[in-house]
Amino acid sequence: MKVAKAIAITGTFIMFFTLAYGFIAGDFFKEGSILFSMAWGKVSLIDVYIGFFLFSAWVLYREEKWITALLWIISIMILGNFVTCLYATIALYTSGDNFKRFWLGHHFNLQDEHTTSFRS
Repeated sequence: MKVAKAIAITGTFIMFFTLAYGFIAGDFFKEGSILFSMAWGKVSLIDVYIGFFLFSAWVLYREEKWITALLWIISIMILGNFVTCLYATIALYTSGDNFKRFWLGHHFNLQDEHTTSFRS
């Protein structure tokens, strides 16, 4: 769990400063239009957004309230892997050092209830 937390925190900081650098030093719309004009720019964006959608599916499953999941998903689509790293960091720290709780979120307690009822 310590390694996962360290990786998630490191990713959060790296992505935060990378985004800050991009917004300060670059021209989002001008450079974005250049990126869209290149084949590998399109491939890279499709690749990144497929990853965002997969991560978002996990967020949607994990969160108890759909509005909370929706806000996270919108943030992911706008700010990218900075938000995925932040979400993973928060999930790791709120999981009580339990990987199963980390992955299942609010379903963790439901699973225990179902498992307990089968044992009785």
